[in-house]
Amino acid sequence: MTEFDLVVRGGEVIDGSGAEGRTADVAVRDGTIVEVGQVNGKGTQEIAADGAIITPGFVDIHTHYDGQVTWANRLHPSSHHGVTTVVMGNCGVGFAPVRPHDHDMLVELMEGVEDIPGAILHEGLSWDWETFPEYMDVLAQRQFDMDVGAQIPHAALRVYVMGQRGADREPATPAETAEMRRIVAEGVAAGALGVSTSRTLNHRTSKGAPTPSLKAEYEELLGLAVGLKDAGRGVFEMISDLDDLEEEFEFFRGMVAASGRPMSISLAQGLNTCGWRAVLGKIEQANADGLVMRGQVAPRPIGILMGLTTTICPFTTRKAYKEIVALPVAERIKAMRDPARRAAILSDKPSPGFAVMQGKMDGGNKVWLLGDPPDYEPAPESSMAARAAAAGQDVWSYIYDRLIENEGRNIFYSPFANYEDDNLDCCREMILHDNTVMGLSDGGAHVGTICDASFITTLFTHWGRDRARGERIDLPTLVKNQTHDTARAVDLHDRGVVAAGMKADLNVIDFNNLNLRAPEMVQDLPAGGSRFEQKTNGYLATVVSGEVTYRDGEATDALPGRLIR
Repeated sequence: MTEFDLVVRGGEVIDGSGAEGRTADVAVRDGTIVEVGQVNGKGTQEIAADGAIITPGFVDIHTHYDGQVTWANRLHPSSHHGVTTVVMGNCGVGFAPVRPHDHDMLVELMEGVEDIPGAILHEGLSWDWETFPEYMDVLAQRQFDMDVGAQIPHAALRVYVMGQRGADREPATPAETAEMRRIVAEGVAAGALGVSTSRTLNHRTSKGAPTPSLKAEYEELLGLAVGLKDAGRGVFEMISDLDDLEEEFEFFRGMVAASGRPMSISLAQGLNTCGWRAVLGKIEQANADGLVMRGQVAPRPIGILMGLTTTICPFTTRKAYKEIVALPVAERIKAMRDPARRAAILSDKPSPGFAVMQGKMDGGNKVWLLGDPPDYEPAPESSMAARAAAAGQDVWSYIYDRLIENEGRNIFYSPFANYEDDNLDCCREMILHDNTVMGLSDGGAHVGTICDASFITTLFTHWGRDRARGERIDLPTLVKNQTHDTARAVDLHDRGVVAAGMKADLNVIDFNNLNLRAPEMVQDLPAGGSRFEQKTNGYLATVVSGEVTYRDGEATDALPGRLIR
């Protein structure tokens, strides 16, 4: 007879506490870790971890799987990066609460803010709910390859309470604010981990309208925060342009003070005109004053992926390219090889709507060819502008020629945040700060333009092993950041550490051979929709609630993941 359901033997346990690794076995029974050390009893299932590291399962607190969880059991790409818990409903967007006549409005908002095509959402969403508790009840019946936590999205909530006035960003009345407060408390009582909102002009519907929550007044934001106080738990997630840093932070401080609940704020170099260090300084002061705020940060640049298989390419809005964009890739390449077509595309001007993206590319100085494995801290001398100059070629002609090579599979990378200085020193500073937490991966979103669900693997490979252009970070700190710290940031205290009594979410990793593969497009979404996938090598096993969900990167039949309430 066996004593345990699972025993992982002989690995280096980096337990999530920040402590140095130690060689140990990990025994699991009934979904819970029961022993860490020398385990003498046998397991029904055993994993040999000699030469590997054993970590807690990774907790990703900033995703957008709100639609995908209603039609899929496997939350790719996150599943391929050792993630065992995700939190969705970020940035104030989601699909509940919702009245039937507002379905299209929420789809347009998600399509615009998170680049999830409307056709996919229209076909995939069942809309078997109206209230937030009903949405949670639907999800509670489903099974996943990881646990899923949900937040109440302010934009959806605002439209539910205020109708078109909410979508038009009109001020809420005291009665409407009171109703939003009630629904927040009701949603948290039904199991939501908190509430989220957006105050950035970058978040628009697919028709170009700003997000409904953009200009919500302080009294309304305070109502949401006090809804958390009424519930007695929950966290607040915030993204803002912070155009008036002083005024905005007074709002945020007031919300945290009134609710007694923590807040996290998106933080990256280049996202705010006031500068990330100014924002971090405000967060530091708030914590010094007893108000728990964290900056949500990323381990690498946030950047657009461009190519012939992706949503956009460097020539997307040029007239001569738009004439052939609907062609299959092979036919498009053939057309692009025609000298007349080439000359026409290169001589066309980008549309005014592409000006911001064009500016971010900085004449090719901020464009790199993403290799396999991808390099997310590329050197200036390998940019498209530098390579074109070395080849004696115009930069856009050079990019054009690379675009049609390799059967059109080449992908370009253009960072728009965290890479102003052509290095990741800013990320290192943010990662190591006492008042930050790892986030911003947007797993499940930006399906054809960004693939940052792989942030988690980059955190370990780049910062813990491979970085050549600056200082690295010790592995115990990195593991703690993506396990214990992310779990505690959303008030989850049953996971994130390899210790007796904790939930048996684990990763067994061949760290010396852990690597990211290049992102690629796959067609597995509803309505035949495409999305980025990015797989890995080196994850020997991922365990959720004591069941092995992935072995050597391949899915098992186990789906132990459930909705977190």
